[in-house]
Amino acid sequence: MNKIDDVKLVEQLNKSRKDLFSEIRNVIIGQNDIIDQLLISQLCGGHCLIIGVPGLAKTLMIKSFAELLDLQFKRIQFTPDLMPSDITGTEVLEEDKTTGKRMFKFYKGPVFGNIILADEINRTPPKTQSALLEAMQEHRITISGESYKLDEPFFVLATQNPIEQEGTYPLPEAQLDRFMFSLNIDYPSFQEEMEIVKSTTSDNNNTLKIILKREKIIQYQKLIKRVPVSDNVVEFAVKLSASTRPNRDITPDFINNWVDWGAGPRASQYLILAAKAYAVLSGKPTPDINDVIHIAKPVLRHRIIPNFHAETEAITQDIIIEKIIKHIMK
Repeated sequence: MNKIDDVKLVEQLNKSRKDLFSEIRNVIIGQNDIIDQLLISQLCGGHCLIIGVPGLAKTLMIKSFAELLDLQFKRIQFTPDLMPSDITGTEVLEEDKTTGKRMFKFYKGPVFGNIILADEINRTPPKTQSALLEAMQEHRITISGESYKLDEPFFVLATQNPIEQEGTYPLPEAQLDRFMFSLNIDYPSFQEEMEIVKSTTSDNNNTLKIILKREKIIQYQKLIKRVPVSDNVVEFAVKLSASTRPNRDITPDFINNWVDWGAGPRASQYLILAAKAYAVLSGKPTPDINDVIHIAKPVLRHRIIPNFHAETEAITQDIIIEKIIKHIMK
């Protein structure tokens, strides 16, 4: 595909983004940054971890997002007794009534969809978490030695409740790293909550129209990978990731004091991919350092493990990221 075609695709994508925001406002009040980051993650072929207290319309947002993109939506409620086969599917021994032969037939689980909502993923044991996380990484599952490819695009949004930790199984760092973004959904503003109450307590039956088809989404995903990026932007992204790792040559002292583990190379890759998508959605042909800075927190916050000293001083991952950016930009 030539540059003229790519320019047209960028224009189409920006129009689709405006249409998507216009349409989703019929059901979701506020949360513009979260919706933008969901779209960026989708365009990059990444997955999102969403952290927020109950009642912030996380499920409605994700379901509406799937409707706008004409994608099959599946919701999995994670519970302590959920088994891996409840996610991936299971083989059942059946008898052919005409021949009398018995054979195993595979019944697909809810992971066979396009947008998968893994609700309260930290409420189920690691073995079941891994069943979904393997599908996220490989975009396929294997049952009894046979491989089944998942439909594209394949997009997982996992939610966690930050205030109920009793009886939960926090995701290990290696599994957290498979999520492109970690998004924190906050309470709405007073005015937004006024609008939410008005719209949800009246007889509104808003239907959403499709903005993008799956074929177009896959085309846009390929477009993002073709976006050029300069070496100085790549260098900044790598320096940003590397500066989160304790006891390295370029590591600032405050990281050694506050951090046990930092971000790995996958963070650098996602910083560049996300910066490309954000630049394109902003109408720019290529990302700059400011685009990397804009998406740094959702990419890095779940990849930084603060130590005891940071916790006692109420130093969060976002504070650490802001301080690293200031340190590098000096």
